[in-house]
Parts: sequence; C-alpha cells; structure tokens
Amino acid sequence: MDKKEYQKRLKKLFQEHEELTKKKNKRIEKNFNGIYYRYKRPIITADHIPVLWKYDLNPKTNPFLMQRLGINATFNAGAMEFNGRFIQVVRVEGWDRKSFFAIAESSDGINHWRFWDYPVTLPETKTPDTNLYDMRLTRHEDGWIYGLFCAERKDPDAPPNDTSSAVAACGIARTNDLINWERLPDLVSSSGQQRNCVLHPEFYRNKYAIYTRPQEGFISVGSGGGIGWALIDSMEKPVAKKETIIDDRVYHTIKEMKNGLGPAPIKTSRGWLQLAHGVRACAAGLRYVLYMFLTDLKKPFQVIASPGGYFMAPQGDERIGDVSNVLFSNGWIKKKNGDVLIYYGSSDTRMHVAETTVDRLLDYVLNTPADEYRSAMSVIQRNELISKNLVYLKKK
Repeated sequence: MDKKEYQKRLKKLFQEHEELTKKKNKRIEKNFNGIYYRYKRPIITADHIPVLWKYDLNPKTNPFLMQRLGINATFNAGAMEFNGRFIQVVRVEGWDRKSFFAIAESSDGINHWRFWDYPVTLPETKTPDTNLYDMRLTRHEDGWIYGLFCAERKDPDAPPNDTSSAVAACGIARTNDLINWERLPDLVSSSGQQRNCVLHPEFYRNKYAIYTRPQEGFISVGSGGGIGWALIDSMEKPVAKKETIIDDRVYHTIKEMKNGLGPAPIKTSRGWLQLAHGVRACAAGLRYVLYMFLTDLKKPFQVIASPGGYFMAPQGDERIGDVSNVLFSNGWIKKKNGDVLIYYGSSDTRMHVAETTVDRLLDYVLNTPADEYRSAMSVIQRNELISKNLVYLKKK
C-alpha cells in the first residue's frame, strides 16, 4: 500500500470511529409496556473500541494497515456513576477469546460512549486466571469500590488431553479511582464453583454480605444452583462459611436451569430491588432472560415480592450473536431524580440500555402476579384480569 493510500485509509478509520461515538440514540416509544423504554441502537459495540487498541499505525511494521489485535465483542458490563459521569466496566473479548475489562464513559448514560485510554490492568493472583469476565461493581459503605467477577482457570483435575474443562471462582478487586486496582483473594466457599457473585452495598450485622451462585460444574449447576446469601468477616480473607439459597431454581419456569443475580441491588423505601437472569432450555438451546424480585430492607436475604415470568427478554437483533437468545445484565444506575438506567448485553455481543424509574420498578415487583406454576392457574389469573377490566369499562 502506498503512503497516500495508507494515510487515506487511516484517516477513514478514525473518522468512522468518531462518527459512531457521536451518533445519538433514540428511545423507542412504540408498544411501550409501561415498565421501561428500550433504545433503538446498541450503546457499545466492538466498533466502539478505539483504533489504537486494534491497529499498529506504523507503516513500517504494518504496511497493509491490518488489525493486529482484533476485538470480537463488548458486553456484560458493570455500571456506576463516578465523578459526575456514567461509567461501564465492559467485558471486552478479543479475537483470541480472552476477555478483559475496559472502562467506557458517557455524560448522560445513554449517548456518546467513549473508552478510557487504556483497558483495566488487573493484577493476577498466585494462580493466574485464564479468563476474566462479567464484573459487578459495588460502592460499599466501607469506602471502597469493589469489583466481583468470574475468574476462569483450567480444571487442574482434568485429563491431559481435556482442553475444555474449566473451574470458575469469584474474583475480587477493589479501587478508589477505577484505574489502580488491588486484587484480593478469590472467594472461598464450600459449595464448589462460584459465578455471578455480587457484593451487597451495606454491612449486615457488621459483616460483608455476598449474593452467590454455587454450582457443581463450570457450566452446569448440578444439584445446586440458585441465588445464595453468605456473610464474610473480611474482604482480605473472603471465606463464606455458610450459604443460604434465597431464590431457587423452579421447574418449568424461566429459571429452571440456572439463575444468578445481576448488579448490586438498588435500595428503596420499600425494599431492595433485585435484577437477575434466568435460564431455561428450549429447542434452540438455552434462553437467558432477566427477571426481578424485591427483598426486605432490613433482611436483604428475605424475598418479599416476586413477579411471575420475565422482566425483559431478547427481541429482534438482540437475539442474534455469538451466544444467541441471551439477555444478561450486571449493571444498572439509579440517578438522583429516581430514574434508573439498566445496562444489558445481548447474545454475548453488544451492550444496550433501557430506561425506567424506581417508582415504576416498585409498582412492577409489588403488583405483578406471582408465578403459580400451573397452566390452570395462569388462566385463572388472566380471567381475573379480564373480568376486572370489563367491570371497570362498564362503570366508565
């Protein structure tokens, strides 16, 4: 490639990236369900990754201006407000299948997402991780910002020719500035492997509280599973001596195969709003959806309201990606005015945002009928709603 063509293509790369980050998203008003608004386009994609992260820009060492370190996907991001900006700690997956964390920021939480100059440099433990992903952020009352994530390593007990068996642990790190991270020991529990762990933002009886997801295998939960609750004395020596399942898997529901908590809960006057994912089997494989429940303000492990069915499921292009038919959320932000921004990944490929309010979410969890687990009961619930509406319309 001659020098002129090289510079022309290089200029176009930066121009296209700038145009993408400057695009303004549009809220979808059509068929509004009363609970939340979706937005027309994804907010963060692989194309949002800076040019400098992918290309060697020196024509002497990259004469054809090739991507040297490609990006496959950007998804499953933790989120928080930080120094007046909206922050996502995005799971970025390269062409090599390895994931790492990178911070993107926006002034309004919806538009113009830009990545910080460098990805997160996260220290390793004595036993290095093969892969890291799906960080949940918690600003704890002890003053630290904690990130809990899945740390994946090769199964040490696997046969030599087994190149796929893995073990999952809850990795823990903390920071004050989102730049310098202190790596703490992985969570120790007696229930086998751990994924989807979330730190509760407040002490409970002077102890740290963690929502867990115990499982027997890396993929399959086996006879375990469910969303657990565990207390630990110290984040420097995080040992969960006992786990109690607070939200179990249930036959023939949206969470019959697996379930796990999403982001850290939102505190309200009526209780702790909890957002989770549920997994069921279907002809196309596994289907991941989001669901909600409410836990007691003083006893965050006690479920006090649990709407039936899913809160959000993949729609349209959200169903297409590396792992299709998946919605997953591990980040949301409650704004000072009561608005809530829900960040969710679709099909392990890209990030989206949905917009709602605390009042709407409380109305949803408190007044939506629970799952009664039988078709006959589903008909009774719907007939009651129809009859109620007919009576109301007659009176009008």
